[in-house]
Formats: sequence, structure tokens, C-alpha cells
Amino acid sequence: MKIQKRKPVELEIIDLAFGGKGLAKPDGYPIFVDRTVPGDRIIARITKKKKSYGEATLVSLVTPSVLRQDPPCEYAAHCGGCRWQTLAYETQLEYKQRHVTESLEHIGLLKDVEVLPVIPSRKIFGFRNKMEFSCTTSRWLMPEDLENPDIKKGFGLGLHVPGTFDRIIDIDKCLIQPDTGNQIMQVVRQYIVESGVPAYGLRSHEGFWRFLMLRSSSAFNTWMVNIVTSEENDALLIPLAEHLKNMFPSIVSIVNNVTAKKAGIATGDYEKLLAGEQFIREKLGRFTFEISANSFFQTNTAGAEQLYSLVSEYADLTGNETVVDLYSGTGTIPIWLSDRAKKVVGIEIVESAVVDAKKNAALNQIDNCEFFVGDIKDVLPQLDATCNVMIIDPPRVGMHKDVVAQVMAIAPKKIVYVSCNPATLARDLGMLKERYRVVKVQPVDMFPHTFHIESVALLEAL
Repeated sequence: MKIQKRKPVELEIIDLAFGGKGLAKPDGYPIFVDRTVPGDRIIARITKKKKSYGEATLVSLVTPSVLRQDPPCEYAAHCGGCRWQTLAYETQLEYKQRHVTESLEHIGLLKDVEVLPVIPSRKIFGFRNKMEFSCTTSRWLMPEDLENPDIKKGFGLGLHVPGTFDRIIDIDKCLIQPDTGNQIMQVVRQYIVESGVPAYGLRSHEGFWRFLMLRSSSAFNTWMVNIVTSEENDALLIPLAEHLKNMFPSIVSIVNNVTAKKAGIATGDYEKLLAGEQFIREKLGRFTFEISANSFFQTNTAGAEQLYSLVSEYADLTGNETVVDLYSGTGTIPIWLSDRAKKVVGIEIVESAVVDAKKNAALNQIDNCEFFVGDIKDVLPQLDATCNVMIIDPPRVGMHKDVVAQVMAIAPKKIVYVSCNPATLARDLGMLKERYRVVKVQPVDMFPHTFHIESVALLEAL
């Protein structure tokens, strides 16, 4: 079959690759196509042609796969948030387990590692405790809107079209957040439209309204509203805050993050309190955490409890161990393990996260957790502490090779590695395999309807 860039071609999707794209192999040449599932026969347009692979966009379905189902969300075919809604949830879990196994085998060259069936999310809708919605002066039109000549683009509040930085779908309802969040979003949208003040344009770099970020607490049934703007305007924002408080008694925090930066990031240069408290409280197990607008906290609370319970099970602490937690963030794992360990030491490069970690330890009256701020490869060699068990929970890019070398030099008897990226998990475990045996890997689904998967690996010294 002759493959030409920008030319339509008929393809059969035979697999689902890590990253969520369907895979076709005409004459053995791999082509990745977004929004397709195994069994689809499609017309696709080639957008990239390399020597070893190609990429294409879906033009039309010739024959839909038997695996396909109608997604419950009306935006699923266009929004970048939940692309796997076309697959049954059980099928999603099967592919996620496969992707972890294949990454370990092909990237880490680790054969015969036990990868257990994925622990499913307790909720597959309404599970996210944090959502960020972008503002735009010119919303992206859905196909049905294009057929209506009276529809005007105008203001939009919602989520990005995949692969774009300035195309925003105006969303009435997002199914992965609790419904109160959708009601708050509608009220804020109406207020913005009636204000007559324009949204910020990522091309023009003019305008006021930038983002709406919502956080919720499942334990306390409370909400935080964070309105991100390009400048201060109390005359506009305080009435909005009062309106929201009157309409939603569950809102306990309304803040304004202000940023003049050109980048489309929902974090302010500084923050102003508009109403209530500067934070929201949430519980994981018996522990309470205060979460500010820009704090990191796992977006699936019930999933986080499952994840941390697994970390505790794999660590198998007796109360006599010193635990070192690399990439300790806001201290959730050290605090979770604190009542089972003699001492827990956390290292984190983000200073504000370490401040939050210390505050959360004090809030829970924990005195056996110690937190250090700095680059792990600089801080770890200076630690004057024996390490019996090491917890490693890196960002998506995984561990720096210098950190891997330091971990092997410290030589803890047991490592519990928490990963949000099977590829870097496999790479890092491959580097550690000279000194450690991978006992088992347990995937945990924190992000239903996406290709993302958390995994917890148990490693024992050889």
C-alpha cells in the first residue's frame, strides 16, 4: 500500500498503543491514529510520515469496531479529556494492564514480571476533585453548531481541543467532576457573559478572564473556586464571590489568582482571597489535609486512598524502620505511613510543597516526619539517616540517572516505586535491575476513560 502525506487512506486498526492511539500496520508500516479502537476500519489522512512510523487523523469510520460504544458525554469525540469513553470500562482496564506489561518487557527488558490486574477506580464518573476550565473570546464550534447559521462563536468556558493551545470547547457539563461543579461553572459563565468584560486571548494577549479552577472535598462536601485573571478587579470579582456564596453554601473558599504571563497556565503570580478561607480540607484515611489553590493533590481522592494503601502494604512496616520518600510533594505518602514507621524523611524540590507538607504534618499532630527542600540528587547524599525502605514517586519524566546511582549506593533493602508513566517506570526499573528484583507490579486506575495509569512496583534487593 502506498502511503502519502495528506492523502486519505483506508486502514484497519489492529491494536491500541500506549498513549491511547489506535495502531494500523499496512504492509507492516506502523501508523498511529487518534480516536480509533481495535477492529475499526477507517478512512484516515496521513499527517506525519517518518521512516519507521506514521501518524494520521480519523476522517470517517467505514466499519466501526464491535468494541465501540456510544460515549455518555456529548463532547467525547472532540474534547481531549476522556478519549476512551468509546471503550467499555473493563476493556480500558485490560489495555492498561497490557501497556504496563509491554513497557516493562520492551523498554526495561524485564521479562516475566508479575503485572497484576488493574485495580479499578471506585467511581468512573464524578471522581475528579479538581478541574480547570479555560476562557476564550471565540469558542470552538461543535459540528452541530456549524450547521446553524445563527450560531456565533462568542465567549466560551471549557476544555481544549486536543493538540491546540487556544481552541476551547464551551462545555455545559463535564461528567468526570461532581455535578455541583457543573452548576458552579454555569453560574460563573453567565456572570462573565453579563459582565461584558472580555476573556484573555492567548494570541492577542489582551483581556481579563483566564481560567476557572474548581476543587472539591469528598470528605467534607465543600468546594473551592479559583478565578484566574490577567489583573486585579475587586469591583468585578467580589460581587461574583458574594453571588457564588449565596447560591452555593458548600463553597468555603473563593480566591483570585492573578497572572500577566503570556503562557496559558492556571497559576497566578500572586493570589487574593475573595471569600472564605485560603484553602479547602480533604481527608485521606484518618488524615486531614489543607489544600490551597495551587497545591498538588491527587485528583481522584478514593483512588489516592487505594494507591496509598497499596504503598503501605508493599512497604510492610513494623514500626522500627526509617523510610525515605523521594519526590514527597505535599507529604501525603509520608503522613500516610507515619503511624507505621519509626521515622519518615521526605525530599521535594518545590519549596511551597514542602511548606504544605510540614503544615499538614502539624495539622495531624505527626512528629516523626521530616521534610527537606532541594534537588534530590543534591539532598540525598547529605542525608544523615539509615534507609530501610525507600519510596520513589517521581513525576512523569521519572528519575534522573544520578538519583538512580545514589539509590543503588544507599542500597535500601526494599523499594516501593509509584509511577504515573509506564514508560519511565520501565526505564528506571531496568536501570535498577542489577541490584533489585521486581517482585510484582500493581496498576491502579486513577484516571478512567484515559490511557493514563498509576502503578506500584515492589522491589527487593538481590
